Amino acid sequence: MFGTNIISRRNLKNFGLLGSLCVSQSMPFWFLYQALPVLLRQQGTSLTIIGLLHLATTPFIFKFLWSPAIDRYSFARWGHYRFWIVFFQLWVVSITIVCSLLDLKSQLPWLLLGLLLLGTGSASQDIATDALALRLLEPPERGIGNAIQGVGGSLGKMIGGGGMLILLNRWGWTPSLLTLAVIMMFALLPVLVYREPHRKIVSSASKSNSIGLLEYFKIFLRFCQQPGMTIWLIILALCGAAHRLSATVFQLLLVDIGLSLSDVGSLLGIFGQSMMMLGTIISGLLIPVWGRKRSLVIASSFSLTGILSYFLPTFGYTYLPVIYAIVSITFFSIGMVMTTSFTIIMDKSRLEMAGTDYTLQSSLIGIGGIVSATLSGFLADTIGYRGVFATSVLLLVVYLRLVVKKFAPVKFERLDINQK
Repeated sequence: MFGTNIISRRNLKNFGLLGSLCVSQSMPFWFLYQALPVLLRQQGTSLTIIGLLHLATTPFIFKFLWSPAIDRYSFARWGHYRFWIVFFQLWVVSITIVCSLLDLKSQLPWLLLGLLLLGTGSASQDIATDALALRLLEPPERGIGNAIQGVGGSLGKMIGGGGMLILLNRWGWTPSLLTLAVIMMFALLPVLVYREPHRKIVSSASKSNSIGLLEYFKIFLRFCQQPGMTIWLIILALCGAAHRLSATVFQLLLVDIGLSLSDVGSLLGIFGQSMMMLGTIISGLLIPVWGRKRSLVIASSFSLTGILSYFLPTFGYTYLPVIYAIVSITFFSIGMVMTTSFTIIMDKSRLEMAGTDYTLQSSLIGIGGIVSATLSGFLADTIGYRGVFATSVLLLVVYLRLVVKKFAPVKFERLDINQK
């Protein structure tokens, strides 16, 4: 049961650390996902080109490929995962500063390269942060722990998405990105003073100093061979595809119906993320009561209602109260879906391979999402906004059916990692 000792001094400290990390790591990604595409659309860039911009986030698809290295290698005296978190945060800050000095039009190829490097650093930091979270949270703490991470992520999205849109509209490109770099540096302070407990590696691979290529990929194979894991990975991919496809096109639709950068930033980046935080918190509190599977089914059903509401503006219902109602439903439900999904992902991850197992599962959400986001502009040009939303509904219905009929939670045994 959800124990009364979950909210202790130690847990509050751990929750605060994880929340701050999620703030810092979500800012650059959400800048790529929300702020930059809207800015380019306002400047007249085609939907197809904007869709291709999401290829800069491909490191989030393939980050599982180098996650075993982050699990295995580090400077232990600095804290195994703490070292990687600090290293990649400094990487992202440096790339952000360089990108701020580039011209958005005349130096677009260099900017895209910079964005790709930024995405690589952010994705790599994500591996270490998720692994650290898994080590810090006991199973009964994972619901509220993921809720706090979700709140931190939403705050980062507010800054990187809505906040950056507002700054870009008022200050321009260079001052806005430099401001983002400064904020990311401040967000790093909690992990700089944190002392990570010693990490005891108990896997058989730890007996040697190196690992062969075949054994390296057997790590992934062994994980995927767990009972029910294939269905679960398909569920995660469908979840990412359905939500990302509709959300990507909806923000472009907002530009087409006449909303300014500031309007979109305030609507999606501030109000929307506030609703997502609310859904995240409520989900975190209800998961111990409802259980994992029931929570996922209820949250996903609510999310289906949200995606159906995207059709309203395409039929002329573009009044501001209607738009805000749509954003309320969709963002609130996505907060619930993601909090529940990431709680289950933790349950299915082994502590000795925390970064690899967690990242492999979460990457499937990213794979589904980035593929659908990349195709979103082409689909919108080809079948229109309604066709895209109908496709999202179909994907989510298939996803829900798999959750109800095929999904069964699988938990790995807890290991002694000497974290006390």
